[in-house]
Amino acid sequence: MSDPTESTRRQMVQEINAAPGSREYLEAKHGQVWNTTELQQDFAVLGFMAPFVIVARKSDGVKGSLLFQHAPRLYHSFTED
Repeated sequence: MSDPTESTRRQMVQEINAAPGSREYLEAKHGQVWNTTELQQDFAVLGFMAPFVIVARKSDGVKGSLLFQHAPRLYHSFTED
């Protein structure tokens, strides 16, 4: 099965992880940031295709996506579907 987004996502992963930001940097740039524990508290993970994770917000069931970096593993930029 061919994934038309694969080359774009691979490029994004390289860019994000080439210079991963600290939590403080990501918060200043993107707003709210979650570590893995916080993500699990606030969202149900439905799937992922790096650098995206598809989630449903537990408080209201709204589905959306987040971006994440590998190390430190931090999630940000929640976008509702």
